[in-house]
Amino acid sequence: MCGVVGIAGKSPVNQMLFDALTMLQHRGQDAAGIVTCHEGRLFLRKDTGMVRDVFHTRHMRALQGNYGIGHVRYPTAGSSSSAEAQPFYVNSPYGITLAHNGNLTNAAEIHEDLFKTDLRHMNTDSDSEVLLNVFAHELQKRSKLTASAEDIFDVVSRVHERCKGGYAVVTMITGQGLVGFRDPNGIRPLIYGSRETEQGKEYIIASESVAITALGFKVERDIAPGEAIFITAQGEMFTKQCASEPEYRPCIFEYVYFARPDAIIDGISVYKARLKMGEKLAYKISREWGEEHDIDVVIPIPDTSRTSALELANILGVKFREGFMKNRYIGRTFIMPGQKQREKSVRQKLNPVELEFKGKNVLLVDDSIVRGTTCNEIIQMARDSGAKKVFFASAAPMVKYPNVYGIDMPAKTELIASDRTVEEIREIIGADRLVFQDLEDLKAAVRTTKVPELQEFDCSVFNGVYVAGGIDEAYLDALEKQRSDSAKLENNDKYIDVNIDAASVDLTGVREE
Repeated sequence: MCGVVGIAGKSPVNQMLFDALTMLQHRGQDAAGIVTCHEGRLFLRKDTGMVRDVFHTRHMRALQGNYGIGHVRYPTAGSSSSAEAQPFYVNSPYGITLAHNGNLTNAAEIHEDLFKTDLRHMNTDSDSEVLLNVFAHELQKRSKLTASAEDIFDVVSRVHERCKGGYAVVTMITGQGLVGFRDPNGIRPLIYGSRETEQGKEYIIASESVAITALGFKVERDIAPGEAIFITAQGEMFTKQCASEPEYRPCIFEYVYFARPDAIIDGISVYKARLKMGEKLAYKISREWGEEHDIDVVIPIPDTSRTSALELANILGVKFREGFMKNRYIGRTFIMPGQKQREKSVRQKLNPVELEFKGKNVLLVDDSIVRGTTCNEIIQMARDSGAKKVFFASAAPMVKYPNVYGIDMPAKTELIASDRTVEEIREIIGADRLVFQDLEDLKAAVRTTKVPELQEFDCSVFNGVYVAGGIDEAYLDALEKQRSDSAKLENNDKYIDVNIDAASVDLTGVREE
């Protein structure tokens, strides 16, 4: 999971890109990068850290130009070094920069093919660099001084043929324009918007609608699965479906956890979906625990479960209380590398309000249970605060399978629900009662009559059905060896950062003072 943005403007875009990345910060807190284009030159700044830490005044001044793309990352495939911070760049053809949200599932095969057949060098293990080089190679084969819209769309078609997995991409081609495209299943989100200015029409492409509306742009629509959008250097816009058999299968976890609640993804309100998740869960509790459910108070685990918990409490007719205060300066624990860091951060992030727990039977509501780190720590905090009984509810079903499309759940052994029953999980996390959402209820919560064509989703973490195909046990075993917490610890020292002195050098050679 990452956040991407691209802006084709009529005035300098550096501040707009910075603001957009700030709005997308929840999608990645590990690294950030912006590249802009001015008079045929590219200006790049990227590094590890939050947006506010990566970009200072001196960097913003150097990021000149009316076109640009940006990226916030948390690491999935590859390492968490600044060497793999995005956007990535290749100089031929034209000079291309790319920002990518998602994960290619056949990156290893393509990597080899790019070297042996296309004669292209890879400097990192990142699948995003692979994607960039496939795009660049296919564009180079056209051997034109100026690329037309049809050339670009043919190239994206070839990318769809060669690359498997989940990907939402913005790429900037120096002197040609801005391109955005989405995988044939639409697993990862991508939306575009526009606004009229005195100088002419400006366009924006972003992972979530919130980045578009916050900048004063009007959301036009979601980019369809397999579709590409091309905005020329002159400001003309073209769109085309580039996949032969696109199928709408967006990632359902976007609605459960990743996206901001005020986002609208694929025409579906994330907030409304989470309300309905709480509603469905309340009905399940009533069915399984009966009217005498023994719950005194419903307490959400902030922030993502708050919406679901409120609706759940309303339907059950139980008091809703804020029992945990959140420290805003601690990042999202789910995306932190390493179990120890996650455990430590949970206690730093959440502080209990003891009077809401003392002598009460408490139902804690979370968006999901992945590794069990958060809920185990929180249940213990509730007991330490004097709770009589601690019940636990997950607004999502049991996460049983690794995610391969750009969410960092690569190792099946790290998932608490893998090969375990509800009762076994309840014992491990230390709850008195435990309930999970049913998968069909989750799908029903997300579906809406406003988007009738969207009936199915990528639910691979819950049911093991990988919509883009090509995933077997051997692939998952190899993935676990590469990307589990222990593997990341082993590989951590093998990477040398691009910026050896931790100072930014942009593509034109402008150095930090």
